Amino acid sequence: MESKGPDERRPRIVTLKVISWNLLRLTGAGVEDVAAVIEQHRPDLLLLQEATEQLSALPARVGGCFFREPLNGRIYGLAVWSPHPLAPPYALPLPVSRVPGRVPPRVAQIVQLGEVTFANVHLSHGQFLNRRQLLHIANVLDGPAAVVGDYNAIGPIKLAGFEDIGPRQPTHSPNNTISLRLDRCMARGLRCSYAKVLARGRSDHHPIRLDLHVLPAVRGSDGTGTGHVRRLKLRDSVERWARAMSDAPNRIRVRQTFFETLDVKFRKAKRGVVQQQRPAPVGVLRQLSKEEAKAP
Repeated sequence: MESKGPDERRPRIVTLKVISWNLLRLTGAGVEDVAAVIEQHRPDLLLLQEATEQLSALPARVGGCFFREPLNGRIYGLAVWSPHPLAPPYALPLPVSRVPGRVPPRVAQIVQLGEVTFANVHLSHGQFLNRRQLLHIANVLDGPAAVVGDYNAIGPIKLAGFEDIGPRQPTHSPNNTISLRLDRCMARGLRCSYAKVLARGRSDHHPIRLDLHVLPAVRGSDGTGTGHVRRLKLRDSVERWARAMSDAPNRIRVRQTFFETLDVKFRKAKRGVVQQQRPAPVGVLRQLSKEEAKAP
């Protein structure tokens, strides 16, 4: 990692090596496995999901700075390790499902390293819900940022202002039946020069490695950065999306009523055409024939 002088409170990071790994809680990768990955790849930032209390012994093995964020009601949580000093991360509550009996609320672990903000995530399995969680995270991140971790998302993801810069290979094979790309990285203001899926080890997820570079800030005519302008645009788009979602039931009812009315009119019109095309009764035909015969 390259940075400016030590007198700066937040040195500007030029390059940053990041690894993210879902450990599979008690039965998966342990402290020795994580330590081996650190010693082999020397990351500047290591983001962990399903990390148990046992991972708190990691600094005794490899040194560095370690923080763990337990999930309410779970034996595991989110964790971050770095060889560089870190300010204590904070937990960002994420949107939850209203369906009874679902898992406890999830959080994102927000980590600041240099001028880059990272969100370490283990998102919900619901495909609508995990997209809502991503929008919520994006709305609170300023400047260069990356959302990294286990997305539990299937299919493409669109997030205004962010790009999917992670590796495209599958990272998870449940019961060795199907391969899915669940572990991802979406970033803003960052360029990825190297993205790779690493060996899975004892977990059911492969770690992903990313070499990230901070892009030069876009400057306005007055010399100020435009990062806040991008954030306002993102916030506006999120607010528009939220209003559209809240009004969706009304719009659905209006459309349903409209199509029902259109269907009734169509059926009536169709019956009228059929009646016009239906042959006249025999008595009517005979009467018409008599009138035609009397005609001069």
